[in-house]
Amino acid sequence: MQDLRPVGYVIGLLSAMLGASMIIPLAVDHADGNLHWQAFGVSALVAGGVGTLLALACANGVRDRLTLQQTFLLATLVWVALPLFGAVPFILGATEARAVDAVFEAMSGMTTTGATVFAGLEKLPPGLLLWRSMLQWFGGIGIIIVAMVFLPELRVGGMQIFRSEAFDTGGKVLPRAAEIAARIAGIYVGLTLACHIAYVTVGMSGFEALNHALTTMSTGGFSTSDASFGIYQGAPEYVASVFMVLASLPFVRYVQIAAGSARPLFRDSQVRAFLKVIAVLVAIITAYRSLANNDHLESAFREALFNITSIITGTGYASVDYQRWGPFPVVLLFFVGLIGGCAGSTCCSVKIFRYQLLFAAVRAQVRRIHLPDGVFSARYGGRPVSLEVLNSVMAFLGIFVVTLGLTTASLGLTGLDFVTALSGAATALANIGPGFGEIIGPAGNFAPLNDTAKWILIFAMLLGRLELLVVLVIFLPRFWRV
Repeated sequence: MQDLRPVGYVIGLLSAMLGASMIIPLAVDHADGNLHWQAFGVSALVAGGVGTLLALACANGVRDRLTLQQTFLLATLVWVALPLFGAVPFILGATEARAVDAVFEAMSGMTTTGATVFAGLEKLPPGLLLWRSMLQWFGGIGIIIVAMVFLPELRVGGMQIFRSEAFDTGGKVLPRAAEIAARIAGIYVGLTLACHIAYVTVGMSGFEALNHALTTMSTGGFSTSDASFGIYQGAPEYVASVFMVLASLPFVRYVQIAAGSARPLFRDSQVRAFLKVIAVLVAIITAYRSLANNDHLESAFREALFNITSIITGTGYASVDYQRWGPFPVVLLFFVGLIGGCAGSTCCSVKIFRYQLLFAAVRAQVRRIHLPDGVFSARYGGRPVSLEVLNSVMAFLGIFVVTLGLTTASLGLTGLDFVTALSGAATALANIGPGFGEIIGPAGNFAPLNDTAKWILIFAMLLGRLELLVVLVIFLPRFWRV
């Protein structure tokens, strides 16, 4: 039987830390003079107390090295436990939300999906708005650690190709993770502060700038207004676009820049491909809107840049209802959301490097067919790619498509129309934010969905955030017999 004490110890510590962080929105609501601070007080005691007791109970089982099964379980249960504790302030009356809505909002926050069931955001207490943003910020830095430490170690979805660049852990996950987290945390905080200052400079209030800095750098997309970025059109859109891109680049490159070497960033093939894709997509949408819709060139460029960057990075902000741009942009934007940014960043979805590996494998196969006697191999970054990595990528892509289909069908069985079901499944699995259609499009939210659909989407958000296989593998009996 597996010893779960190391897993419980880490989850306990993180839960206690999450509870302690609730003091911040508590203080904000108390200073604002409303009674919602009491919900955060009780929630802090619940999360902090349970987390502390769990950590103490499991402390005698801590070891330097986790087994494979423990590592998979830890990576999954952290993203189950923390959203549940994060939902407590909602459940206890901060918004009078039902349990399913509270868990949906917290899971959307921690997974940086950005889909919301809350309406009338302008009327919510400031502490609650800040808590939603904090959940996304925590989730953003958390997924960087998972992507740089756990996933390469677990050889999930082709992430092992980055193992040497993610500070090879050598199997000692817990001690090495703390060292990596310390390096990344400073960079993450620094970029967040820079984003906050930039937002204030272009006209946002200090509170609005703080919330949007937290959700921009986490590529989360929660806003303080139902109109999302629609009330900040102009210079703030350019600022947001820059920092969304920065948040979607590999954070290991920032560590290298801090160490005095910027060359790896500019030589990184996934960084170059990601920036090229954004540039091409923005040019296409700008040209389409200018020629087909006769839109003003600057506004067409600015709105295309902001919304494409928001969708491809999985941030999920919306400055306009882009469904009104026409059928071609809508179809294009749907597939844009399935691209994603770079591995080792806060962004989500399939990730650009997997498409690069897929195209490299296809190119090599075509050349083999053309020249049967030749020796061709897929290459990434100038280096041959192992069969293990290619198989892992193909498995991920196949499972992603199958899971997207099953999730869409499941949502359809709850009574949702096809557009809502398909875009809802895609936005949850890719952790994008808004979907398409009249209900969950950029002008709507997920509140009208039935409870069954919301639970399906909650599970889909968890699957997508942890690259599918991390979660699915723990349900295999054979895995636990290894």
